[in-house]
Amino acid sequence: MFPTYRLTGFCGHPGSPALGKLGIGDLDARVSEIERVAGSYARERAALPVLELIATMVQSKPGQDGLYRLRTESSVIDQHLDAARRHRAYLLLNIQPGRASFLDEVHAYERWLTHPDVGVALDPEWAVGPGQVPGQVFGHVETSMLNAVGEYVAGLVSSHDLPEKVVVYHQLTPSIVRREQDLRAFPGVAWVKSVDGIGAKTDKVATWNRILATTPRPLVHLGFKLFYDEDSKQGPLMTPDEVLALNPQLGYVMYE
Repeated sequence: MFPTYRLTGFCGHPGSPALGKLGIGDLDARVSEIERVAGSYARERAALPVLELIATMVQSKPGQDGLYRLRTESSVIDQHLDAARRHRAYLLLNIQPGRASFLDEVHAYERWLTHPDVGVALDPEWAVGPGQVPGQVFGHVETSMLNAVGEYVAGLVSSHDLPEKVVVYHQLTPSIVRREQDLRAFPGVAWVKSVDGIGAKTDKVATWNRILATTPRPLVHLGFKLFYDEDSKQGPLMTPDEVLALNPQLGYVMYE
């Protein structure tokens, strides 16, 4: 996957504009827009458009199982995979687990993860423990859980003879990922850490530098998230030239 491609995409959930641009309007129109944005980031690499669909969505209420999360209907995931294939794009299934286990949620999407063009994105800000409510506290993930997910995905790659899969984990602050130095390499798994700082360029670059310091390089490739609304309220949205000036080079750029 890397360094052949630079992944660029939108995240979101259909009918939920607040969750990201992927959920706004006609799906094919959105993916066509992703293609154009991805082209502006390709430069020395091949462009790979990405649809990061929020497949497990955190909830403010516990639900019947008390896990504060809701899984997306199979038909919605199928629609996004079909759209990705019409545009030669890559589908990432984003998981906001609430009180559920990341590994259990990834298992739930095995049907799609056995396809060559589907990866997974973990959002530990929304991973809370017993007695905690998402949104009231920042969640976190132990690296032992990341390794469990990596091992499981590597097993799918091996048993189904698949190409390398992308596994993203999002990070807003260093404390969201615990004991990151223990992250392991797995055959067929390309780790990507998306730095999700919010604000003006100076704030985002400061977050980048702070989180980069804890990153186990070169095992982990780097990603960078831009927020159309939140960033623009603090200053102009960073341009592709400004984003690509970050060091080390980015493997993934995602817009919300």
